[in-house]
Amino acid sequence: MQNLSSLSPGQHVAVIGAGPAGLMAAEVLSRHGASVDVYDAMPSAGRKFLLAGRGGMNITHSEALPDFLPRYGGRRDELAPFIRRFDNEQLRAWIHGLGIDTFVGSSGRVFPLEMKAAPLLRAWLHRLRESGVRFHMRHRWLGWDEHGALRLAGPDGEITVTANATLLALGGASWPRLGSDGAWAPLLQQRQVDVAALQPSNCGFELDWSEHFSTRFAGEPVKPVVASVARPNGGMHNRRGEFVVTAKGVEGSLVYALSAPLRDAISAHGSVRLHLDLLPDWTLEKVQSELAHPRGARSMSSHLQSRLHLKGVKAGLLREVVSKEDFADPARLAQAIKALPLTLLRPRPLAEAISTAGGVSFEALDDGLMLRALPGVFCAGEMLDWEAPTGGYLLSACFATGHGAAAGVLDWLGTNPSHVTREEAHK
Repeated sequence: MQNLSSLSPGQHVAVIGAGPAGLMAAEVLSRHGASVDVYDAMPSAGRKFLLAGRGGMNITHSEALPDFLPRYGGRRDELAPFIRRFDNEQLRAWIHGLGIDTFVGSSGRVFPLEMKAAPLLRAWLHRLRESGVRFHMRHRWLGWDEHGALRLAGPDGEITVTANATLLALGGASWPRLGSDGAWAPLLQQRQVDVAALQPSNCGFELDWSEHFSTRFAGEPVKPVVASVARPNGGMHNRRGEFVVTAKGVEGSLVYALSAPLRDAISAHGSVRLHLDLLPDWTLEKVQSELAHPRGARSMSSHLQSRLHLKGVKAGLLREVVSKEDFADPARLAQAIKALPLTLLRPRPLAEAISTAGGVSFEALDDGLMLRALPGVFCAGEMLDWEAPTGGYLLSACFATGHGAAAGVLDWLGTNPSHVTREEAHK
């Protein structure tokens, strides 16, 4: 990509989507001379961004890039140029420029000082409007008409918009009530754009609890544990943390962190085994030694609580999963405590997921995130085919690809006369 440079007057860009990627693109474009209109189906901008920030706005992570970039898994190489161009440190500096201070939490996650998304979004929208960005809410994108103009369903009926370039930042398909419903996918597929199937990411999983276990322990946190799932080519994904038992399965940060390999294994095999080390700070030998102590008239449950401090939901999990015969055998019970197998059957529905996997293939895009099949149309944010764990990585890539797609627009418009619109480029 070229360095960002200002455009000649009159270059009009339509940004579809008022989430973090779309707003970042609008800011970069307006700063470099583009005339920018932002359209969004929702009544107000950044609705998913605001909801994500209710529990504490985790904006990015403080890791150095050699540790940061691998969080994007198989799409690390595709995302790396954009994240390097607008990395976590630049993102923090950008937030500070809005008058919002940040701090690094004990886990390395970066938060606004007030821990809220609303003050940041208010300051950002004010600055965008001051820079001349125009917002059109309650305008749902419907694709293109026969002349190549954008079709939008607005409060007063359908309108068409002609722009020199279009930047799509329509999100994935999680939390559809906030606007990310994936309705854009067939519109692009009809134009021969390769779109990978949208799937849940950072999601919970279902399994068949007994009614007794579900009734007694739903809502209970399980901590600390180490969870393990087999890699397709050998070895194990291992991660320490905590999760929550739900009425129908499991969810929480530890499960979300392993959601990609769990989901992919279920897709390939119909189910997946998740192994839990219920006593991660104890060796197997120590567990075996403690269980070998005579228990006299005490029940095994009392023995577990006395010797291993296993009680509550962890003891309940053992009772739920381990057979009566294995529960009564100290050697086999010790093995189960260190590697308790849960059979996960399916991910929770996509609409409940924190984020989305799948989307517009990077192979369908050039280095500036322009669709090869549709010159002058760019894509950014979660609608691209990548995924990442929670911890600030999701927002970081949305901001970075919004920034990068805007740079791509500026590059493209800089080499095209201002009067060449998207539909004219197709002739």
